[in-house]
Amino acid sequence: MLSRVANALYWMNRYLERAENTARIIESQLHMLLDLPSMRKDPNAWKPLVDITGDAKYFTENIGDYTRENVIFFHTFDNKYPHSITSCLTAARENARSVREIIPSEMWEKINNLYLGIAEPGADEEAGRSPHKFYYDIKMSCHLIIGIAYSTMAHGEAWHFSQLGRYLERADKTSRILDVKYFIILPRVDYVGSSLDNVQWTALLKSTSSLEMYRKRFNLISSNNIVDFLIFDRVFPRSVLYCINHAEQSLSKIYGASDELSSSSSLYRLMGKLKGKVNYSHIDEVMDIGLHQFLDGIQYDLNTVGEEIHENFFALKKVSDSSSIGAQVQ
Repeated sequence: MLSRVANALYWMNRYLERAENTARIIESQLHMLLDLPSMRKDPNAWKPLVDITGDAKYFTENIGDYTRENVIFFHTFDNKYPHSITSCLTAARENARSVREIIPSEMWEKINNLYLGIAEPGADEEAGRSPHKFYYDIKMSCHLIIGIAYSTMAHGEAWHFSQLGRYLERADKTSRILDVKYFIILPRVDYVGSSLDNVQWTALLKSTSSLEMYRKRFNLISSNNIVDFLIFDRVFPRSVLYCINHAEQSLSKIYGASDELSSSSSLYRLMGKLKGKVNYSHIDEVMDIGLHQFLDGIQYDLNTVGEEIHENFFALKKVSDSSSIGAQVQ
């Protein structure tokens, strides 16, 4: 497979996953404010949604105060911010356009329609009038695209590059959402275990679409159980462990049957170390280390794996040729 095609498939799925996660987080915040009317007057109620991104400096320099309107604009329509929903869907569409001969036509049509729905004039007014419907529609459209791909795309090399991008992005977002809740949302330590704490943990589960599956396993809201579920559950498709295991499986399929190649690859070793770290850790060890420190390490490892994927599969490399003077760049 051409590296251009693999790169487009990998990033198309990362951007779609990022847009879907952003829509889900905003929708969850809107629901939480309905449950906690007192928070509507809090000037920093929307600030955690910016902290999740790690781009608070950009926000204060380019957007302003942490109002609902500003945060929604930042996350949804700011086309100068590369991680907004508009920017992500624009990039996903361009990547999809470049591999139209690889992906199913229904998938391309759905990605194009989703982009046009965000880019058309009046989309910002629609989001202001019916925000719940607006973000719900984005989320469901992304689910539909994933379903179309699963049902109609051959599960070969192109598919596994798509899966690699999707699961790495999903693992990163789940870890960031958990990290922000643990450190930022609660204003005081004595709020831990309060009704406010429970509502916020419930909102966190909703923002990862995991509330119903969590209830089936644990029923009562408990911070330890939620952290355990979102990091270590082996069968829930949005847990960090599930995402890393499936990303590693796709990487193995991409390497194919060449054991020699896979065992000598620095990328394969990095992914194996990350997989081992999450598979053989336990919630009690995480709490002893510190949840923030553990998640920070996971995010660092995911970024390192992402950089190594770029170097291994997508980056332009110098080609040496002993029969000619100098080097070529392919």
